[in-house]
Amino acid sequence: MGFGGISIWQLLVILVVVLLIFGSGKLKSLGSDLGASLKGFKKAVKEEDKDIDKSE
Repeated sequence: MGFGGISIWQLLVILVVVLLIFGSGKLKSLGSDLGASLKGFKKAVKEEDKDIDKSE
């Protein structure tokens, strides 16, 4: 049994279907966009923590 009751074979089939639908180029751009948004979110959280520490 794999992650959350899904076996490794089911995950591989899902990955293949996603690759067929979107293509590898689109997945690369989606991954980089997701990474950039996570980076921005982490930066905003750190800035918010600094602002809270200053106000106390």
